[in-house]
Amino acid sequence: MAQCVQSVQEFVQDSFVPMVAVLCSEEAERVTRKNNLNFAELLRPFCRLTSEGHIRDPNNQVQVVKNLRICVNNVVISPNTVSAALSPSQCRLLNEVVLSCQPQEGAVTNVITAGDYDLNFSDHSLKASTPWYSAWKETLLEVSTSKHYTATTPWFETYRENFLQSMPASDHEFLNHYLACLLVVSSTETVPVEHFLKLSQEQHRIQHSGEYTNPKWFIPNTLKYYVLLHDMSEGDEQRADAVYEDMKQRYGSQGCYLLKMNSRTFSAEEDEQIPDPWSQYLQRSNLQHGTFSVISFNQSAHGYFNILFKSSDKIKTKDGVSNSLENHPLQLETASSSGTLHTLSAVNADLKKGARDPETLAGGAGSHGACLTLNDHDHIRQFIQEFTFRGLLPHIEKNIRQLNDQLVSRKGLSRSLFTATKKWFGGGKVPEKSISEPKSTCGLLYPPEAPELQIRKMADLCFLVQHYELAYSCYHTAKKDFLSDQAMLYAAGALEMAAVSAFLQAGAPRPYPAHYMDTAIQTYRDVCKNMVLAERCALLSAEILKSQGKYSEAATLLIKMTSEDSDLRSALLLEQAAHCFINMRNPMVRKFAFHMILAGHRFSKAGQRRHALRCYCQAMQVYKERGWSLAEDHINFTIGRQSFTLRQPENAVIAFRQILTNDSRQTATQQGAFLREYLYVYKVTISLPQLPLPYIHSSATRVYFGHERRLAQGEKQAATHVSLDQEYDQDLAAMWCHLEEQLVAAANRGIVPVNFQTTQCCLNSQTDNLRHPLAVVEEPIIVEVTFRNPLKVSLSLSNLSLVWRFTADCASPSKEKTTEELSITNEENLALGVGNLGKFPFKNCDCFLICCIDAIKNKTKNFMIRSISFYSCRLHRKMTLSQQRLSQSLIWTSDLMVVRGRQELKIRGPRLNQTKEDKMSVRHGPDLRLDPIITPPMPLMEVFFLQFPTALLCGEIRKAYVEFCNVSSVALCGLRVVSTHPDFFTFGSQATTPLSPTSAENCSAYKTLATAPEPGLVASEILVSAEDFSQSSGVMEIPIDGCTLQPGESTQLPLWLRGPDQEGVHEINFLFYYESTSKGNKISHRVLRHTVFICASRSLSVQASACRSSVPLHHSLDDKGDGGAMVFIDVENINTSEAGVREFHIVQVSSSSQHWRLHKCINPAKDKGVSGTQSCLFDFFHGLLSLFFIKCSMSEKYTFADLNLGNERIISSSTPCGDFFFRGCRTSETSSSSKKQGPTENRASAIANIVKKCNELDLNIIVIWKAYVVEDNKQLILEGQLHVALQTIGKEASSLTPREVHKLSEELITEAGFLSVCSLCVVPVTLTLSNCSLAQVDVIIDLRHKSTSPESMEVHSSFTWVGQTQYKLQLKPQEVLCLTLRACFLQAGVYNLNTPRVFAKPTGQGAMCETSQQTSIPALIIINNA
Repeated sequence: MAQCVQSVQEFVQDSFVPMVAVLCSEEAERVTRKNNLNFAELLRPFCRLTSEGHIRDPNNQVQVVKNLRICVNNVVISPNTVSAALSPSQCRLLNEVVLSCQPQEGAVTNVITAGDYDLNFSDHSLKASTPWYSAWKETLLEVSTSKHYTATTPWFETYRENFLQSMPASDHEFLNHYLACLLVVSSTETVPVEHFLKLSQEQHRIQHSGEYTNPKWFIPNTLKYYVLLHDMSEGDEQRADAVYEDMKQRYGSQGCYLLKMNSRTFSAEEDEQIPDPWSQYLQRSNLQHGTFSVISFNQSAHGYFNILFKSSDKIKTKDGVSNSLENHPLQLETASSSGTLHTLSAVNADLKKGARDPETLAGGAGSHGACLTLNDHDHIRQFIQEFTFRGLLPHIEKNIRQLNDQLVSRKGLSRSLFTATKKWFGGGKVPEKSISEPKSTCGLLYPPEAPELQIRKMADLCFLVQHYELAYSCYHTAKKDFLSDQAMLYAAGALEMAAVSAFLQAGAPRPYPAHYMDTAIQTYRDVCKNMVLAERCALLSAEILKSQGKYSEAATLLIKMTSEDSDLRSALLLEQAAHCFINMRNPMVRKFAFHMILAGHRFSKAGQRRHALRCYCQAMQVYKERGWSLAEDHINFTIGRQSFTLRQPENAVIAFRQILTNDSRQTATQQGAFLREYLYVYKVTISLPQLPLPYIHSSATRVYFGHERRLAQGEKQAATHVSLDQEYDQDLAAMWCHLEEQLVAAANRGIVPVNFQTTQCCLNSQTDNLRHPLAVVEEPIIVEVTFRNPLKVSLSLSNLSLVWRFTADCASPSKEKTTEELSITNEENLALGVGNLGKFPFKNCDCFLICCIDAIKNKTKNFMIRSISFYSCRLHRKMTLSQQRLSQSLIWTSDLMVVRGRQELKIRGPRLNQTKEDKMSVRHGPDLRLDPIITPPMPLMEVFFLQFPTALLCGEIRKAYVEFCNVSSVALCGLRVVSTHPDFFTFGSQATTPLSPTSAENCSAYKTLATAPEPGLVASEILVSAEDFSQSSGVMEIPIDGCTLQPGESTQLPLWLRGPDQEGVHEINFLFYYESTSKGNKISHRVLRHTVFICASRSLSVQASACRSSVPLHHSLDDKGDGGAMVFIDVENINTSEAGVREFHIVQVSSSSQHWRLHKCINPAKDKGVSGTQSCLFDFFHGLLSLFFIKCSMSEKYTFADLNLGNERIISSSTPCGDFFFRGCRTSETSSSSKKQGPTENRASAIANIVKKCNELDLNIIVIWKAYVVEDNKQLILEGQLHVALQTIGKEASSLTPREVHKLSEELITEAGFLSVCSLCVVPVTLTLSNCSLAQVDVIIDLRHKSTSPESMEVHSSFTWVGQTQYKLQLKPQEVLCLTLRACFLQAGVYNLNTPRVFAKPTGQGAMCETSQQTSIPALIIINNA
């Protein structure tokens, strides 16, 4: 509650003071008007006595009167009857007093700590840029150390003081009746005594004629005190002294006074500064008598409050302000309400007359007391003291004695009333009479000489001179008499003053009778219908209860006094009740906030918008961020409205932003009302205001530099590159960075430059944004902004534009070492509504909007994207996105609110965590994705692919085309490409690229020659250098004519593709690299990305093994006897799942090696002769080939030997066969070379290396095949090649990637030996079984031939197993068992002994399973004719 400078006792004493009237002659008024004051105003600052006075009570006991203050007023006559309420003018004046008293901006902050809440009571927080009171700790300047803190409310103190002084005089009490009258005459009058007589007669006429009800006089014999006013600057001082002496003879020395004043002359002491103590008192005098003019609320202002709180019922007004309380205080206005800010703006101009300064309210201009010196001030102060001590107090003492004697004589008592009442009552309590059924009090009036009124009059006199004990006894006696007569108004007054007297008694002989006050308030309010007296009683009682720490009782009392007849009173009392709740021993913070909201509502109805705003802001401290979302919305909405009407758009913006940006639980209709007001506030603010709606995910902003990729054009497929549709992947980014490093190293002689930066075309929150990105002149910058609409109301954004600022370098050659910076921005154009994007309606969801801007032409330096601007409006009806596009004309209705604004794109960088300071605090680094640097022009290349497949067979060769287009104005060069799968493609070499006519006729990707099979299937050979195919790294230079692509030029190159060796879907990435022909730019190069997905299907599986041959074959008579090698090739068709592939044909087997060359195929011919075409077509499951290799002379070149099995020869040493061979073998060569670098440590290791080197073979087999595929009832021929690298003799190699082998493996070992008996050859065979598991295994071996496939019939028909054909064995864990078998052959030939069927199961299980033998190596044996 209000923190007063005075104590409660001083406040109550000053509420009831002796009243003194003033009657002045015209000449005396003229003298005082020289100081811009009348006589009563002249005395007012000096009416408090600084010394003690004394009186004697009826028992002749001395009573000390301390700190007495008197009230001096001019006599204002009024014939009107006394009213039970304040007049409309008095209400307006009280309203102005409260309006003029506002919290001081920048004052010391008062903070109250209540439980978990820290409440800030300072108007300074209204000017804060942060949301309401959220940063109170930063503005904390002083914290009280007392047990309970109290917030000052000076407006309430001012209202209370002026209210008590403005109360009309009443007949039931005499406290505000005049006790004396000062008759003032100037010494310049001709006959001053005659003027004194006239004034005395005028006072007598006013008091006793009965014509005037006001003013009221205390007693019939009013004290008349004669004052002779002498002007020192004009009159004769001797004459004034003579007149004064005459006055003392007439009126006595105690009944008159000579007051000398106006001693100051303006010619002298012009620079002397005289204090002005009158200003603070003038308003009170004017308020009490209503003698000056103030600007009252006009009709427009009154209409504003009727609109703001519109009710369906008729609005009633009292006391000049709106008093409607039909709506609930917390009710929010809906969209249907006419009380919008748009409506209020029409009357806002009439409401700009806010708080007025005290000097204006006083109605006076200029200084006061200009003719008075400090000595004159002392003279006035001495006059007041002489009048009080020698005139007023003796007069009061005399009347107390007379009243006491009259009452004693009337009642026939021998002792004084003081002694009698002391005996009768003795301080005890008298039971109260019920007032539930009172008699009529309106017509009950006591005559002036009634004993009851005399007792009351005596009690009031005692109270005024601080004789509270006697006053209490008299009030108590009068109370009993009034209650017995059912004079309730008189009884309530006696109860009120009895309670106050009991409280003010020194030493507190009796407790404060609060029930007296409650009874008085109830009587005033309910019985007498006098809210003015009830309010005075409540104000006094609340202060007394508060001083005793009874805050709960005080709050209850104040809340009961709220009513609909006065919004201002209700608002002030509700605010004080709220402060009582916060000052309780256990603070009730939520009650405080709730009653502050109620007080703010009533302040708003009373026209006190600043006080209403303050109350709502203080209540927001309690509700903010504590889950009271609906209450927060109501408070913020009211704060926004009040701030807007008070011309505080910044505060209104903050309040409305809180409503719309938080997750609101309001209905769509209510949110629409909020949004309408919100948009209107922004519409009347400055150009391009900051709009927080819709919400922007700043960190999710993505920036794309360059043109968007062109889509496919007919058969052309554009490179994928980078687009905003792609999600960022950290692993992919690292992969692209590694590829770019390879390209940069290849372009810089194998060294990556120190200042190398990875090209980042699309920046987001996960990329490295610590450096300024580089953009190119005349290329667009695309910004993707993510919006979110938190409301349930649809929004429509149109004309979106990026606000940017560009700082260019304009170096003047005439000026040395100076650079002029040219700054360009589009903000001014956007303020006029120039946009470049369409309309985007969206609802409560995330929406991605892409804005595009063009870089400044022919300018380079810094470019900064600052914010995004747009038109925002509310959609008044719900429609889907498609409906809005089709019926946009329905959106733009007359009530649609459209506002132009912008939102800042402020992106916070990653949190720093390097230093100790970074770890101890929260620091964020820069994020420069929106601050690019514009660089000079660079080339721009686009890549298109033609006839590029999406599915291939493993090893399939397909020919496609790639087109390179330079779409910029700068030539490009240094075109290179690197890929994650370098063996997937080749551009060929210039020496080997041309194709033969035969290839063109057959639509083959190979270079072919039409030749017949050679006799004996002897291979043809050619020497080729590896430098013609392979490159130093995985980077491939693209062979374009002239190595340069001019602006606007395009070229098309063939591209050969080879299906991956492993089936599945493969992601293959290409990175194209190119440079500008002009060097020295900040961007050294540019790259273009392309990603394809190839689905690889099974084709063939080639497995090969080699063994030495020490005896030359008898068919090769030209051999030199240096020995050779036998290579056995097993070709398997594993394309069982592809229904479209009918058959595979092995058309050629080629070899490539620096040490070996393919000589011939040694497969035995059948009896009916050799037909190359028939023996080399394999359309069954397995195909077997036996090849004979011989050593060739050592050379750095590779020997390519081709053994064609068809009618045409494919030149394997040319593109694309040779390219894919070298690309496929590079990895194996690299790994083998790395293994050979280890030095030998001792002799044993050296011998091992020699043995290992003797077994090295270094032979590569190329198997070329054709497949016939049926698609759309058409037969297509597919080509492909498989590679097998034989590195060691006796070790099998495969074209497929190694797969896991079953735990139970078997191996067949043949022993060389022949037994020729009757054309039969019996060969012992050792079968080795190995249990690789840790469990005991049961094994069954079945040697009987069960297969009926054509392959088995052909291979196995000429031999059989003899002896035991089935074995049952048991292998222990990790056991190896050798089993001897015998095979019988009928004729010569090549046989595969890998035919036994092996069944295995762990011991203890029931079913046997056959062990898979598909991964076992073939066990071949050659049987020659004897």
